[in-house]
Amino acid sequence: TEFSNIMMQGFDFAIDRGGTFTDIYCTLPNKEPIVRKLLSVDPRNYKDAPREGIRRILCEYAAQFFPEDAELYSKLTSDPGDTPVPTKHIQSITMGTTVATNALLERQGARCALLISKGFRNLLEINNQSRANIFDLEIARLKSIYEEVIEIDERVILGKYVKDDSVYQACPEAAETTTNERFLVIKSIDADVVKAELLKLKERGITSIAVTCMHSYSFNDHEVEIGKLAEEVGGFEEVSLSHTVSPMTKIVPRGHTALASAYLTPIIQTYITSFLSGFTKFEETTRLSFMKSDGGLASVGSFGGHQAILSGPAGGVVGYGKTAYNGREPVIGFDMGGTSTDVSRYDGSLELLYNSVIADTYIQAPQLDISTVAAGGGSRLFLSNGLFIVGPESASSDPGPVSYRKNGYLTVTDANLVLGRIVPQYFPHIFGPNENEGLDYDGAYKKFEELRDSTPETKHLSVADLAQGFIRVANEAMCRPIRNLTTMKGYDLSRHTLAVFGGAGPQHACAIALNLGMKKVLVHKYGGILSAYGLSMADAVAEEQEAAAGVYASYDASTDAFTLNEEMSSNHEDKFAQLEGRSADSLVGQGYNKEDVVAEQFVNLRFAGTDTQMMTAYSQDAIQQFLANYKREFGFLLKRDILVDDYRVRGVVPGNEADIDKEDATETEGVDYVDTTAECTHKLYISSKGKYDDVPVYKLDNLTHENQIQGPAIIIQNISTILVEEGCVASITKRGNIVMKVVSSNSAVVITDDEVATQKCDPIKLSIFAHRFMGIAECMGRALARASISVNIKERLDFSCAIFDANGGLVANAPHIPVHLGAMQSAVEFQLHYWYSEGNGGINEGEVLVSNHPQLAGGSHLPDITVITPVFLDGKVIFYIASRGHHADIGGIAPGSMPPHSTKLEQEGAAIVAFKLVENGEFQEEGITEILNSPGKIPGSAPCRNLPDVLSDLKAQVAANQSGIRNLLGLIEECGLQEVSAYMGFIQDNAELCVRSTLKAFAKAHASSTLSAVEGMDDGSILKLTISVDVNTGDATFDFSGTSEQVLMNHNAPPAVTYSATIYSLRCLMDHLPEGSDIGRAVIPCLNQGCLAPITFVLPEGSLLNPSPEAAVCGGNVLTSQRVVDLIFKAFQVCAASNGCMNNFTFGDETFGYYETIGGGAGAGPTWKGQSGVHTHCTNTRITDPEILERRYPVILREFSLRQGSGGAGKHKGGEGIIRTIEPLRPLTMSLLTERRVLRPYGMAGGGNAKCGKNLVYTNDRWINIGGRCSTELKAGDLLKIETPGGGGYGLASSADNKGATVNDTSASNPFEGYVKGGSLAQYEGNQGSA
Repeated sequence: TEFSNIMMQGFDFAIDRGGTFTDIYCTLPNKEPIVRKLLSVDPRNYKDAPREGIRRILCEYAAQFFPEDAELYSKLTSDPGDTPVPTKHIQSITMGTTVATNALLERQGARCALLISKGFRNLLEINNQSRANIFDLEIARLKSIYEEVIEIDERVILGKYVKDDSVYQACPEAAETTTNERFLVIKSIDADVVKAELLKLKERGITSIAVTCMHSYSFNDHEVEIGKLAEEVGGFEEVSLSHTVSPMTKIVPRGHTALASAYLTPIIQTYITSFLSGFTKFEETTRLSFMKSDGGLASVGSFGGHQAILSGPAGGVVGYGKTAYNGREPVIGFDMGGTSTDVSRYDGSLELLYNSVIADTYIQAPQLDISTVAAGGGSRLFLSNGLFIVGPESASSDPGPVSYRKNGYLTVTDANLVLGRIVPQYFPHIFGPNENEGLDYDGAYKKFEELRDSTPETKHLSVADLAQGFIRVANEAMCRPIRNLTTMKGYDLSRHTLAVFGGAGPQHACAIALNLGMKKVLVHKYGGILSAYGLSMADAVAEEQEAAAGVYASYDASTDAFTLNEEMSSNHEDKFAQLEGRSADSLVGQGYNKEDVVAEQFVNLRFAGTDTQMMTAYSQDAIQQFLANYKREFGFLLKRDILVDDYRVRGVVPGNEADIDKEDATETEGVDYVDTTAECTHKLYISSKGKYDDVPVYKLDNLTHENQIQGPAIIIQNISTILVEEGCVASITKRGNIVMKVVSSNSAVVITDDEVATQKCDPIKLSIFAHRFMGIAECMGRALARASISVNIKERLDFSCAIFDANGGLVANAPHIPVHLGAMQSAVEFQLHYWYSEGNGGINEGEVLVSNHPQLAGGSHLPDITVITPVFLDGKVIFYIASRGHHADIGGIAPGSMPPHSTKLEQEGAAIVAFKLVENGEFQEEGITEILNSPGKIPGSAPCRNLPDVLSDLKAQVAANQSGIRNLLGLIEECGLQEVSAYMGFIQDNAELCVRSTLKAFAKAHASSTLSAVEGMDDGSILKLTISVDVNTGDATFDFSGTSEQVLMNHNAPPAVTYSATIYSLRCLMDHLPEGSDIGRAVIPCLNQGCLAPITFVLPEGSLLNPSPEAAVCGGNVLTSQRVVDLIFKAFQVCAASNGCMNNFTFGDETFGYYETIGGGAGAGPTWKGQSGVHTHCTNTRITDPEILERRYPVILREFSLRQGSGGAGKHKGGEGIIRTIEPLRPLTMSLLTERRVLRPYGMAGGGNAKCGKNLVYTNDRWINIGGRCSTELKAGDLLKIETPGGGGYGLASSADNKGATVNDTSASNPFEGYVKGGSLAQYEGNQGSA
């Protein structure tokens, strides 16, 4: 609605429409605030909650301020159903809504189609091919939000890689591009064909379309043309062009964002239309605004679906940012709801992200950096193998917690009730059949008794101790994202204030702050409706952004300084002037005065060769600001040019300020306190005393600035309960907010060696330490991903991080890459043995170790380099921290160090048995460089082809290890070394117990203590496994006797690979226990050496799984590992085979090397169909975005889609493989190392086998099958097509249920049935030779 700028005094409504409640903060015409809360859905009483809230307030107050219209409002009161709400005296309505979020989660958006460049019809389904949970064999995904895909036959390529003799030189050059890069149009749009397709979509009922073309962030003419054709066809509610929705590089997130806009914007507009229909015509003086995900307001016409996904929680961030920040101390926002908790950070400005994944949809647009953890008041409570587990399942509102009297589940709310943290008499009496009863304390207490008595580990606990244990575990789960949000980026948590809001948050606030080392907690007087209050103060924002490409500042090695690129300076100013004009025009169009608009300018900067972008305020100090932020986060700087990727302008019309004195936002000093009388006392469990005590209960409304409350105590707000823990002190600010000072009365308890020996495992502490150890490993991974510079580690995330005990035993391995899971322990143990052997000097403080040798030093294959840092305390090694990363090239006979035809280890690159990467705190660059270049001394082999990247990534691994050490020493300072050491052992014991239980369950289900399986490799080698399980103890022998001899090829697998494949398989079995199993949930706290404690391995020396030290092994880690998993799952009869290969692909020349792995089809199981186009089992690396690939390397990605019909038939169909076709723009060596090109992935329980993979080269006008392993020179214009295998099907089904699926025509029990070894091998090898 357009309106004038003449503002009258009226009602201002700020409304947060949540999933359960709608909160309203209203400023009356006399500026007095009032608050209302009502159910978001109550169809018996009203159609729309926000409109109903407005109606009720107008009925109650409007006649007082506008008596001349008393009759109007009297009619509104007497006939609420049919009378439109008058807008005459409404000055503004500002709303935050979950409509878009719910539509995305529930897949209830518009009927949508995707128009995308030819060859990429399945690109947004494949995404980056990784899976969210590496142990979830089902690999569940939400369904796609588009119904149909139309491939547009159009294409542009970057001109910088096109040589003078290329056929593409004759192609027309793009007249104008946003980034000023040279693009060639190699295929223009056929308007008639596109228009015909659009007409067909319209006829089929498609109402919304998203358009995504390759490189449209810079060259957008084709998208614009398609948009015009859609307008001509007409009938589409929304046409989202990706370059307008998200003008940034990377087609996958940009395409998803355009889809989200097309899918959700019509839903938003439908809701707005419905909302407005209940009002009279909006006055020109009435402003209607909506909260966007970036914390800014937008008018109705500027509010897109992709901007609305975080509309609900964004108001809360604005609210605490404006009420809790005092200009000095940064603030952590803690919003605890029923099913989840949101955490965020504020330090004078809103912290934004530009890429995120929400409900399987990538969003590339400004949005607040809000992290969500699945722990809230409604999170369910479980016990499993001595572990306390909170969530992620939620009781939701129906049936809800046990105490809601609906036969619900035990939850965090029930634990708080039983502990006395909730006072039932002050909680709404809305429960029971007549909705007039209070919370059911007795019912909750009884359920806790039943849970306590269900396991031997907890029978000795009181109900209160049990409930307190769950509260502590829940608190620790909520602390993890806060630590990740801060310490990972180099912030000191102790300097922050914790701002708590949401209904359940204040009951946990003191404990959360204490766990995190924070000293101050703020609970705002409007904490229960802070999102609505924040909406009343939000800024109006219009964002404008354009992609860029250029050097922002050059690095001069002679001066070790960065110099602004003067040639681009004028371009900066021109771009900002354009963007400022557009953002100001947008805000003026929404009714704001141009002179009120403040323009904030930003440049998106990164170091050359990296992908870590930092949005930096544009000023004369931008370079120094970027360098300071980078160093704070990563601890070092790179000596490289600084590039600019985007220009951004955030046009802002500032909103209202909170009614606080900024300098006194959270201060209560200098007050003469007076005593106050409590309303009553209440029984509260005091954990330090181990008993219930009577504590005072106060009502906030009766407290003043002169009152101070000593904990333990309870303060009742009209919208929440605040627990002041023992040792904490609560004061009231002048504005009625609560500030709690958190004081720790506990210190680390020193435990003697004798006590350690006799110490028993506390199941509560076990669960907490599991969270802490995993949190440390996860933080290491995030630090490594951000600090590294190679595509392999930074984008594909091909790395793992872990913690080890003093003996080198694995304690916690963050679930990064499965093939690394158990392998690093062997590497750490070898280094201890080596360096502490006579004459090797031991391991000293200030040293960091490095190794990669597969057979001698516990490695997997040579590109996986392990960096190990000892943790010293008082001059003694107490633990070890390690990280393993896959480096793109470490020399050898082929670029990428993954040669398909290697026969000796020395051909695969630099081998490191033991080397001190850091000595006396100094990085040994000269020594490690000599090692990395040593392959160049071998005839036919080359030194490391990209030495600077490898050195930088090794430094990043050192830095990541150091971050883990800091966090581990912090844990020791908090809990004491002896207790930390003890619980490392207890966690290993618990993992062992879980594995034993799982093995016994499977043996019982199969009615046999012996299970066996045979699998074959494409070269004719056999993998054989016999598993013998002791059904009484859970001990098991994994006997691989009968496995073929090592081969004169490279798919030999060192023992560490088999250990990793086994530990991964066992962990998966815990989530897929046999039907009818009586052990419940087999939850393992964190992967560690305990998982393998019950297992005895028999790996025949000299076999494929235990080769000699000089054997080639680069394929064992990436091929044989997958087949070992297939073998184990076959023995346990868990699921059909997945594609059985990582589909390794490298290309390059003497100047660079590039490596990627390609996904395929996943195997189906008893209750699930196989997922398509995904990495499975021992890998989970991401694949490079097509636009990044083409910008960085001289290739064209012609196709990246699903291979239809490659999955096996069955009751549950196997997943489809992938087709990936690459065209080099100059002569390049391209190498493939693949499996399952001869033998098909097996089906199970009558399900069909999947199709084999296929590797093809198009050259000299014909296609050639090059076999599974090949390294060949391709010239410009040739094509390499990789077709990956599908996944096997599960169960028998009619052919009608498996249209396009392959039919099982071979026996899954014998991989070589119908296989003529000589002929196939001869053909396979002949194809390689002919290529």
